[in-house]
Amino acid sequence: MGIPANVTTYGDISPRTAGAVKARLLERGQHLMVVERFGQVDPLQKNKTKSCKWRRYNSFPRAIQPLAEGIPPAGQKLTYTDITATLEQYGDAYKLTDVIVDTHEDRVLQEMTDLAGECAAETIETIRINILKAGTNVFYANGATSRETVSSPPTRGDFRLIYRYFKNNKAREISQIIAASAKISTEPVMPSYFCMGHTNLDADIRSIPGFIPVKNYADSTKALPGEIGSVEQFRIILTPMFEPWLQAATSASGTDYLSGGVEVSSPAPPDVYYLLCVARDAYGIVPLQGFNAVTPAVVNPKPAAGDPLGQIGWVSWKTYQTAAILNEAWIARLECCVTARPTD
Repeated sequence: MGIPANVTTYGDISPRTAGAVKARLLERGQHLMVVERFGQVDPLQKNKTKSCKWRRYNSFPRAIQPLAEGIPPAGQKLTYTDITATLEQYGDAYKLTDVIVDTHEDRVLQEMTDLAGECAAETIETIRINILKAGTNVFYANGATSRETVSSPPTRGDFRLIYRYFKNNKAREISQIIAASAKISTEPVMPSYFCMGHTNLDADIRSIPGFIPVKNYADSTKALPGEIGSVEQFRIILTPMFEPWLQAATSASGTDYLSGGVEVSSPAPPDVYYLLCVARDAYGIVPLQGFNAVTPAVVNPKPAAGDPLGQIGWVSWKTYQTAAILNEAWIARLECCVTARPTD
C-alpha cells in the first residue's frame, strides 16, 4: 500500500545536492494581523460553555419633564442588550515521514511547526474579518448607492460622513488596544477611531486632502504595525488580509480601477474594496491569548496503532474561535474602488 497523498515525503522536498547554501531557510511572507487589537475580548476559559456572551447596558432616557411637587418620579428600569455567539472549532494537521525527520538537511519539523502557527493566525484573522464585513452599517464611496454602483476611491467626505454617524450614535474613540503579547493585556493609545483595509488602498488614501503620514505624527514611534497615517479623526491600518469582492461594481466598467486584482487594458467591472471603521467596543473576539487559545501538537514518528514501525509523524493545531459585532452603529464598512495606476 502506497503512502497517502497528504503525507509529506522525502520525494516532496528533495535535499540540495550542489552549490553552497545558507544555513537559514528563505523567509516566508506572512500577513499582518490587525483585528485582534481593537476588539472587546472574551477570553476562552477552561470547562466553559461553547457560547460567548457580551452584555451592553442601555442608556437611560433623558429626564426632561419637570418634577411635580410631592410626587416622586415613576423611575426607570435598568435594561441591557445581550449579544451571543457560538464557538466553533478550527484546526488542521500536517503529516510527514520518519525519513525526513531522520535524514533531511533542513529543519523540516521546525519549519512545519512555524507554518502551522502562521496558518492558525491567518485562519482566525479571516474568520473575524468575514464576520465584521457582514455588518449592516455600510457607506459607499463618493455618493454611490450600492456595491454595484461604486466607482470611486475613498474620499475625505466619506470619512467625514462616518465620523458624523459615529458621533450621532455616541460611538467613543478607542483609547486602549489589545497588547501584542502572549498575555491578556491592553496598552494605551491616543483616543481616535481606527480604520482597517487592504494595502492596495495605500496610494488612494495618501492622495486624500489632509492625509497625515505616520512620519509627520508628533511621535511617530507610537504608530502601530501597518499604520500608514490618518485621515481626519481616523487612523489607517492596512494589511493584505482584507480581500476585495472581485469585479463586484457591475454598473461601472473601465480601466481606471483594479479589476480581478490587476490593472486591465480593456473595460471591465472594478473590484470593490472596503475599509472597516471601528469605534470602542464595536465588536467582540476570543483573543489569541490566555488559556488554550491555540493548542499546538507535534508528534515525532513513533510506533502507534496502524503505524507499527513509527513511519509517520505530524504537526497540528486547533482552536475554538468566534467573533461578533456588538453594536452595528459603532462599526462602518466603506466600500470603494482602488485606482489602477496611481499618479503623483
